[in-house]
Amino acid sequence: RRVIADGTVAVKGGRIVAVAPAADLRGRYRARTTLDASGTLLIPGLINAHTHAPMVLFRGLADDLALMDWLQKNVFPAEKANVTAAFVKAGTRLAALEMIRSGTTSFADMYYFEDQVAEAAKEAGLRVVAGETLIEFPAPDNKSIPEALAYTERFLARWKDDPLVIAAVAPHSPYLASPETLSAARALADRFGAPILTHLSESPAEQQQIRERYGKTPTEHLRDLGLLRKGVLGAHGVWLTPSDRSILRTAGAGIVHCPQSNMKLASGTAPVRDMLAEGLALGLGTDGAASNNDLDMFEEMLSAALLAKQATGDATAAPAAAVLEMATLGGARSLGLDDRLGSLEPGKRADLVVVSLSAPRLHPLYDPVSHLVYATKGADVRDVIVEGRLVMRDRRVLTLDERTVLAEAERLKRQVLGSLGR
Repeated sequence: RRVIADGTVAVKGGRIVAVAPAADLRGRYRARTTLDASGTLLIPGLINAHTHAPMVLFRGLADDLALMDWLQKNVFPAEKANVTAAFVKAGTRLAALEMIRSGTTSFADMYYFEDQVAEAAKEAGLRVVAGETLIEFPAPDNKSIPEALAYTERFLARWKDDPLVIAAVAPHSPYLASPETLSAARALADRFGAPILTHLSESPAEQQQIRERYGKTPTEHLRDLGLLRKGVLGAHGVWLTPSDRSILRTAGAGIVHCPQSNMKLASGTAPVRDMLAEGLALGLGTDGAASNNDLDMFEEMLSAALLAKQATGDATAAPAAAVLEMATLGGARSLGLDDRLGSLEPGKRADLVVVSLSAPRLHPLYDPVSHLVYATKGADVRDVIVEGRLVMRDRRVLTLDERTVLAEAERLKRQVLGSLGR
């Protein structure tokens, strides 16, 4: 949480080996590559703790709808008609391009054909916690839960110990995953030491469904199934009760706040002020671009800070420093990865972002933390480093052919429209 003027970060083998004022490190290290970041802000890479990367290909397809109408009448039919392994890879490439250009170095994903998400993220040089979705109806990749579990087991085995891909199990939600599926997901994740990603308490309808089925809240339901532990991440948490939050905190499970998606779908406002005060492992995410409609974590930070103030009538509800932490170390903590990600510390992975201060709206600079939350945009990101590797330099992404990625997205747009008879 320190701001170091004229700071230097030394990196070796993809790890940070020193962080200090330049004068303290001068002469101690000789680098093969030196990146001059004078007159900029150097920050930890942003962590998008909840998204569905391939859904960038459905961006703007169905807007201004309530969650269940948006999901069941629009998203699910579009996915059924279009989602293939190739579609997922193309969508992830587009999402990776967008995330790199706006300073995200790690993202947590839940989707189908998650092997393709992992491959495309690794190709782009991004870090991904990739969760294969388990859902109680025939999905684009697996038509039954036994098929999905078998796929997930192969997926976990394939990516075990990869430096950039952390394979996870992702039962969609307590309302679209049966108790048997949730228990099987827990057993599989425990066997591989893998994270579990799910949606949790996103809408009043979800709360009502689970209470009618099981006589308890979704959080109580997951607790009673033995699903809650460190490395389990619930997305949204809009309708968590005080008791729910206590259960999650005690278990060490994480929550990720997705303010723009929640506002757009009118799902409600998560109790961020209370979550911060109670010490929950709280991250920040964009959700998918079909319900946001972008993957810019700087926009998400601004929304999180302002929404918490507006919802509570308290201008101190979500201070800039707390929101910046949600997008960095908080995201790592929510995923159970704070031992390796989220801050500039010796021993952690070298995921770094250089933010240019050249835009007029970034002058004068009194408080860099305030600027990062309230004034900076994704377009201000100049350079991005993941695992010690430059993936963007001077606004040019080095790992993807931007023209090819965009052309494929336009081709697939025509396919999606045709499949829906538009």
